[in-house]
Amino acid sequence: MDKKKIVIVGYDTVSPLGVDTDTQWRRAANAESGIGRLTRFPVNEDFPVRIAGQVSEIDTSPYPFLSAQELAYWTSPIFKYSLLVVHRALKKSGLEITPKISPRVGITFSSALGGLDVLMNADRKMVADKKPPHPFTNPNSCVNMVGGKVSIMTKATGPISSTITACATGTTSMIIGSMFIQQDIADVVICGAADFALIESIVAGFASMNGAYKHKKGQEEPPEKASRPYSINRRGFVVSEGAGCILIASGDFAKAHGLNHNIEIAGWGMTSDAQHFVAPNLETVSRCLLQSIESAGIQPADIDAVNGHGTSTKIGDKIEVEALKNIFGNQIPPLSANKSQIGHPMGAASAIESIFAMEGMLKDTLLPTINYTQDPEIPIDCVPEGARKIEQEFVLKNAFGFGGCNSCIVFKRVK
Repeated sequence: MDKKKIVIVGYDTVSPLGVDTDTQWRRAANAESGIGRLTRFPVNEDFPVRIAGQVSEIDTSPYPFLSAQELAYWTSPIFKYSLLVVHRALKKSGLEITPKISPRVGITFSSALGGLDVLMNADRKMVADKKPPHPFTNPNSCVNMVGGKVSIMTKATGPISSTITACATGTTSMIIGSMFIQQDIADVVICGAADFALIESIVAGFASMNGAYKHKKGQEEPPEKASRPYSINRRGFVVSEGAGCILIASGDFAKAHGLNHNIEIAGWGMTSDAQHFVAPNLETVSRCLLQSIESAGIQPADIDAVNGHGTSTKIGDKIEVEALKNIFGNQIPPLSANKSQIGHPMGAASAIESIFAMEGMLKDTLLPTINYTQDPEIPIDCVPEGARKIEQEFVLKNAFGFGGCNSCIVFKRVK
């Protein structure tokens, strides 16, 4: 089977930096942070986490599919924001999903956590009031339902799959979507992910396992300074929210339907650590990076920049940079860590970050890694001085998730 060209025909995102892509890009390029005080639920003095990356509310009135009646049933925010970014990505692309092309439009849009907030709220109410849960409770909490709702809204009837690989879900969705196209079972795939994990027990759980940033009594820092990937004083990730949709298509389909495209998915790699449930495995992470570069048909020296996973954990950041050194030697390309500005939106992180990376390719700009103080053990160029002007033909996007799920993509700019 001939390898089909996979192109990006549209994308859209919401993140703690804003609810429209232009605003998010502007703020990111200005080295701003979207991290602030945690207000999603009441926080008492003993709660270990005080900050978060929260997405602002949106005006739903222009969107019939986000009517008050609809949202009364689908109360988890993953549905509202997922449908919004998918709708806007399709609108930007100019693609209309007609009955003729519908059977060839696939969906890999997913979520790492799903609508757990609805299930947990129902459980608390059931215990307190001794009443059965709302009939939409289980559908809200079903992890694959976000893809199902995307299908219902768009009328896409091609192959559908939930590509849940924890924090790598967004990139995995693009890889599996590319496989759908390569296997000739789809011409277009709606990829991406959404996660809204600011739920009391989940946030506290990340703190209990020493993954999330925790405040120190009497030593509280400004929220915008807390997320600091690769920095010597990194202290864990900032839990945040977000959603990102990326529309991919075969090059032939895009050309036949007049869909503009300037970026291709040139290659990808996927590996499993098979070692520890959260600590990364240097060997398999390195192999994932190399696979993605080799499948793009290029050499490591051809990579112009890396969009890092960069969560701000001690071991995670160190292993990622060691893996990059295994592939690039002492010539690691400039490495941007968007989580320094948006925190960690779980499965949505790599979808949002991929969009930022692609915007940067089109604008010849690398976004900065803010809050950085060099760690002598991991010397890198992480663009700490602010946004940098640089042409990028090939960009490597890294994403690694709990359970040892590694997914890396090479994007190529086409002029």
